[in-house]
Amino acid sequence: MTVAELTQTRNVAPWPNGLKKVRSSPTQQEKREQTRLDTDDLIRRAQQGDSEAFEELIKNYDRAVLGLAMHLTKCKEDAQDVYQEAFLRAYKNLGRFRFECSFYTWMHRIVTNLCLDRLRYNQRRNRAVEPEVSEEGEEQDPIDRLPDHRPGASPERSLINRELRERVARALGKLSPKERIVFELKHYHGLRLRTIAGFFDTSEGVMKNTLFRATHKLRASLAEFS
Repeated sequence: MTVAELTQTRNVAPWPNGLKKVRSSPTQQEKREQTRLDTDDLIRRAQQGDSEAFEELIKNYDRAVLGLAMHLTKCKEDAQDVYQEAFLRAYKNLGRFRFECSFYTWMHRIVTNLCLDRLRYNQRRNRAVEPEVSEEGEEQDPIDRLPDHRPGASPERSLINRELRERVARALGKLSPKERIVFELKHYHGLRLRTIAGFFDTSEGVMKNTLFRATHKLRASLAEFS
């Protein structure tokens, strides 16, 4: 039976030029939902002892975990240690995962608390974090490796931006580990205070107070540099 005969049988207009109807591409919401379903399936399989499923979870989230650890610790060695410990904890506690939040949020909670522990440890030991160094022996911010293609970009503006980042970095260094992490998760990662509060198992009100103190201290510190 041809397309025309089929449409006539069902009393609907034939498709133009005899073409078959093509389903539209999935929306971003549909893609996110499918990703969530796929992740949930991997978690359930890993909870039943499927090591390959857990390895797939690591593969899907390793960049996000390492990136967050690097951003919060500002140290490659610390970030790698946090990365390994985070997935080790995830493996040990995966049986307790109850799908009440996304796996992404669950991993963020683990990484955030490990980074907080590491920062507090470094603070007690008075251990300063060494910035990355380029082959030429100059201190290098990972952001500085990216070329500035914005209109009007110039070497002078790049220098000003770098000096500003250095001032902000020094000001952040004066915060307590928890204040710094809360500030960075809110303003650099765009997370809601409710979500951040879940990381620390506390109330949103407590996080608001922590963020207020951090912001107040930062403003005072940056005023000293002006």
